[in-house]
Amino acid sequence: MKVKIEEGCIACGACESFCADVFKVEDVATVVEANIAGNEDAVKEAAESCPVSVIQIEE
Repeated sequence: MKVKIEEGCIACGACESFCADVFKVEDVATVVEANIAGNEDAVKEAAESCPVSVIQIEE
């Protein structure tokens, strides 16, 4: 699985609240690629919860 944050992140922290191991939010969200494995379900939940739909997942 590949995870990418597109332009338009509002740094609301929703993704980090669902999966703090993978998403880190400061000015914008970033992805910790090394931690995706084993957290796939939480990553999908985070993507679904993003209010501006900028989290893109490639299987």
